[in-house]
Amino acid sequence: MPEAEKTVQIEINAIRFLAADAIEKAKSGHPGMPMGAAATAHTLWTKHLRHDPRNPGWFNRDRFVLSAGHASMLLYALLHLTGYDLSLEDIKSFRQWGSKTPGHPERHLEMGVEVTTGPLGQGIATAVGLAMAERHLAARFNREGFPVVDHFTYVMASDGDLMEGVSYEACSLAGHLGLGKLIVLYDDNRISLAGSTALSFTEDVAMRFVACDWHVQHVKDGNDLEAIDLALTRAREETQRPSLIALRTVIGFGAPQKQGSSEAHGAPLGKDELAGAKRQLGWPEEPFHLPEEAKKISRRAVKQGARLSSSWEELLTAYAGTYPGLAAELKRAIEGRLPARWEEDLTTYPESAKDIATRKASEGVMAELAERIPELLGGSADLNPSTFTWLKGMGDFQRPGEPPEGLQGAVGGPWGYEGRNIHFGVREHAMAAIATGLAIHGGLIPYTATFLTFCDYMKPSIRLAALMGLRVIYVFTHDSIGLGEDGPTHQPVEHVMSLRTIPGLTVIRPADANETVEAWQQALRNDRGPTALILTRQNLPILKGEGIAPARSLIRGGYTLWQSGDVPELILISTGSEVSLALAAAQKMAAGGTKIRVVSMPSWELFEAQPEDYRRKILPPHIRGRLAIEAGIKLGWERYVGLDGGIVGLETFGASAPAPVLFEKFGFTVDQVVRAARRLLG
Repeated sequence: MPEAEKTVQIEINAIRFLAADAIEKAKSGHPGMPMGAAATAHTLWTKHLRHDPRNPGWFNRDRFVLSAGHASMLLYALLHLTGYDLSLEDIKSFRQWGSKTPGHPERHLEMGVEVTTGPLGQGIATAVGLAMAERHLAARFNREGFPVVDHFTYVMASDGDLMEGVSYEACSLAGHLGLGKLIVLYDDNRISLAGSTALSFTEDVAMRFVACDWHVQHVKDGNDLEAIDLALTRAREETQRPSLIALRTVIGFGAPQKQGSSEAHGAPLGKDELAGAKRQLGWPEEPFHLPEEAKKISRRAVKQGARLSSSWEELLTAYAGTYPGLAAELKRAIEGRLPARWEEDLTTYPESAKDIATRKASEGVMAELAERIPELLGGSADLNPSTFTWLKGMGDFQRPGEPPEGLQGAVGGPWGYEGRNIHFGVREHAMAAIATGLAIHGGLIPYTATFLTFCDYMKPSIRLAALMGLRVIYVFTHDSIGLGEDGPTHQPVEHVMSLRTIPGLTVIRPADANETVEAWQQALRNDRGPTALILTRQNLPILKGEGIAPARSLIRGGYTLWQSGDVPELILISTGSEVSLALAAAQKMAAGGTKIRVVSMPSWELFEAQPEDYRRKILPPHIRGRLAIEAGIKLGWERYVGLDGGIVGLETFGASAPAPVLFEKFGFTVDQVVRAARRLLG
């Protein structure tokens, strides 16, 4: 064997056994895919992936997503061998407390992990968002001779990833959009945790992707380095369609008894089997054996990456000399800074304004913000006519070219990758995952929209966005039984409370149009995690009257909206459409002499972030008479009303009827709130 080929095989085996040894030491993990897909990964990372181990955040790098997150040791081995800030000691501490090598990849860009993956299908769907971001920013900023945004997105996916429905949703859209710089390496080993995929997954995967307008190739032997290299080269040359490379691999390759079986999938090989694998592949049996020769090719990435990122910086400097305005705008967007004066003179609604649904008020402020914040883009799951979340005049994000007759869209503006209105189709789960990818990429602020009741379809992706601390804005309309005649299937009851349980997600349910404007401002300012805006279908009055708190109070999460008397004996706490109900009930009681306070609490998360003295000021501990009012499940409000307080809420599903009838039947009227409040006062 020629010396060069021998070195390559040493590096591939180093990947295999760094992974297998770490898993053995941790007494848990998934050795099968790292051992079976090592040749594919090595070929990609040493011959095709444009990256800089010493500058992991270089903006024009290729993105690599390990969608099969259970194979995390494959990624960690690659990062170590190619020179990222991941030591052999970090490898040895796999899955341990405080380790840089957790059981599934967690986004730490400083060490080269692009995406938090784990739940299968999430990575590949998120990668579609990464590829869309590249296309949009390239269309917006590139000029002839200045390809300042020009990179590929690579995904390594498993059988399990392609079984998950979210991957099909996202890949269907990717094919429609012609994302030619998205390349998926499909580790086709035909084994899942429970056994052979023949138990449940016998479709022709390749033909499914062909039907979705993907470029599809097959590599019959996942250890055939030339075939892998050629397939990657051809995929890079295909510019009109995303690419799938199906590689037939052997799970647990080299393990004498377990290779090719599910026994190699989700548990350590065991001492004897691991030793047998090392003997079979000619590797020393000592744990974590890693000769310098095992890094000879991989470590070239350090110098190559430095040249690539330096060359891009030079291109950017020349670009700034020719297009200074565009360069400054690109720099600002990459850094995540909002434009100067973006909040100035946004619409406010006077007391004389007509009643307006918060979804409609949201449409108005979105139009204003879209003009001021060019990185804002997104869309709905085929619900723009109901959620009012289009950016009119900002174009449709579509495959470039002339739109088919009759499909120019309702928004106006360009048709192509520069368009800012994304048509996700009826694909809520993929929509959320794609938004995650758009946010991860950088340079963009994505939003999504659907009915609140469908947030359940999006939860896994929302959770990961929160875990990564990404600035994604989820617009959820039709927020309660107030949507009316569509009935209980579409009336969210438990959804607001369930969203509040997600760590890192800020949930805001504004009470009127002015709070809605403030809610959008807060969502855009929040660069530490995602925000969910909870909006009404039905019209709401503008909160008004003598003593009403001034605007810009929403930023505190909860505030005293109105009060009678210096020291209240009762506090009504409410959110969203029920705040005006609480206000009306309080004013009726105040007319009878009750000293009462109304607290609008649009966001628990913002309120909890306030200093303790502020929270005690709004909800004084000594005032035990507290009543929460929200047209959702009661569970959870105990944290603010205590055991002595009361809750006007729901304990059942809704019903099909006009909204006013539903509010009456379910106890959301002034008289019913007053009765509940008086019971607290005895």
